[in-house]
Amino acid sequence: MASIPPRSKIDKKYKWNSESVFPNDKAWEKEVEKIIADIPSVKKYQGTLGESAAVLLKGFKAFEDLVVRAQKAFMYASFAYSVDTTDQKAAGMRAKAGGMYGQVASVVSFLQPELLEIGKAKLDKFIQQEAKLGAYKFYIENLFRKQAHVRSAEVEEVLGMVSEPLGGFYNSTSMLTNADFKFKSIKDSKGNTLDVVQGNYDTQLMGLADRKARKAAYTNYMDKYVEHKNTLASNLAHNIQANVFNMRVRKHETTLDASLFDLNISTDVFHNLINTFKKNIPVWHRYFNIRRKALGLKKFAYYDIWAPIEKKKVKIPYDKAVDLICEGLAPLGKEYVSIVRRACTTERWVDVYPNQGKGHGAFSSGAYGTHPFIMMSYTDEMVSMSTLAHELGHSMHTYFTNKTQPFINTDYSLFVAEVASNFNQALLRGHLLNTVKDKNFQIALILEAVGSNMFRYFFQMPTLARFELETHQRAERGEPLTADSMIDLMADLFAEGFGPHFDMDRERVGMTWSTFPHLFADYYVYAYATGISGAHALAGRILRGEPNAVENYLGFLKSGNSDYSLNVLKKGGVDLTTPKPVEETFAVMEGYIDRLEELLG
Repeated sequence: MASIPPRSKIDKKYKWNSESVFPNDKAWEKEVEKIIADIPSVKKYQGTLGESAAVLLKGFKAFEDLVVRAQKAFMYASFAYSVDTTDQKAAGMRAKAGGMYGQVASVVSFLQPELLEIGKAKLDKFIQQEAKLGAYKFYIENLFRKQAHVRSAEVEEVLGMVSEPLGGFYNSTSMLTNADFKFKSIKDSKGNTLDVVQGNYDTQLMGLADRKARKAAYTNYMDKYVEHKNTLASNLAHNIQANVFNMRVRKHETTLDASLFDLNISTDVFHNLINTFKKNIPVWHRYFNIRRKALGLKKFAYYDIWAPIEKKKVKIPYDKAVDLICEGLAPLGKEYVSIVRRACTTERWVDVYPNQGKGHGAFSSGAYGTHPFIMMSYTDEMVSMSTLAHELGHSMHTYFTNKTQPFINTDYSLFVAEVASNFNQALLRGHLLNTVKDKNFQIALILEAVGSNMFRYFFQMPTLARFELETHQRAERGEPLTADSMIDLMADLFAEGFGPHFDMDRERVGMTWSTFPHLFADYYVYAYATGISGAHALAGRILRGEPNAVENYLGFLKSGNSDYSLNVLKKGGVDLTTPKPVEETFAVMEGYIDRLEELLG
């Protein structure tokens, strides 16, 4: 395995197109200063929005202009830091961008309380008088739905000002785990030295055939987290306490109510997922047992989850992956495929390869008026191709939403975000299983589907959702959240999920929560599981050739936040208020497992 190169050694064509956002860092710096200087251009509208439809429209436009610019500047700095967390200049830029964004959030906080004070009847009249205000109709309707939990202008301003310090726990954890953590190198069975970094741990080291190397990598990686367990637990506990604080300030009964209320999602959706997952845990036990037997183990450990059981490693270079993804997404039409191909090549939406200091995992991020951008660490593995398809799903969702919707309706929810990403993977997988007959390729594809994608979204994330619910409930009751209590809770949940043939290393497995920054986004992890469920339901419609399935799906991508999340998905062709999509996805998973068992003989 090659050592991880420094950022400077990565070919520019495989780096994100930062110059399409700002030509250089000096231009970014100048814009940040100008944004701060332009804050009064929005502040001047405070107390005037109810004067007329014309003034309201001007106020909205000033608000949008400032927020769009702030988001663009913040995205640029954040992305620059993510691709190289050792870059102190980028770290400083991100900190400055965070401070700028906090100021903007504070100054625009008067908007919602003032609209509520004006009253819906008067605002509806303004919309009738000025056609351009029609773009804000759903925003206003949703605001009045949430009226009981919007506080006074003074309280909202304070909440805006504390958003940055209350969000600092994630930043501290990110700096610690991505920039400061230095993992010990390992030696494989042949005596070769292998680096251990955030960028290659999941994507390469845990997929090694050498069990000794896998165990060493897992041990060295998790021991670093265990070494800092108290700091990591304190950061997460304080983040949870911040959620409890916001719940109480906004007068919700529970943090789950507070989080799901914002999207008009019933808590039944969350509990339906958890209950359906618990009912289907034996499906996971069956998969783990097949994997254990294929590896010739009496008991399997956490570091065996991604161990290869195919006879030959399937290699898919980046350019080949782009070709296969485009073939798999062909049912969505020429426009969709053309955009995907340009995004991966000439337009450089993707920061492709691992480098020293690159952040853990992969994500898609964009701002209104820019391309969506993807950060990942491509390693020529099946899982890398799948990850690329996944993040392209996010990016295409953003692209079509921004192209179709006014800015006020572009901030689609985390709840729908994971549908578009997992949809790409499901559609690609359906195509490859039917067109690539190589037995080894099919085994690798199914292992990626179940052992990587579904394991993450349909096993780890529901388990983390159970962990998140319990830790929040403890905080709501005033019970302390310590490192040891979190470790014990996580270990118990994973013991149930992995089943009787699991070699439980309680402390290391119990620290798994600390490797998921997703827990700093309040009640987000469950949306991965509902997302993959919605994705398979929608992809299934297209793979079966159902009438209007493609048109409905593209309509979903273009809807953004123009309606409530559940309504947008229903129009797209899936109803996540019922357990049916979750059950359908477990059925798809069982089909994969059946085929895997047959292929393995």
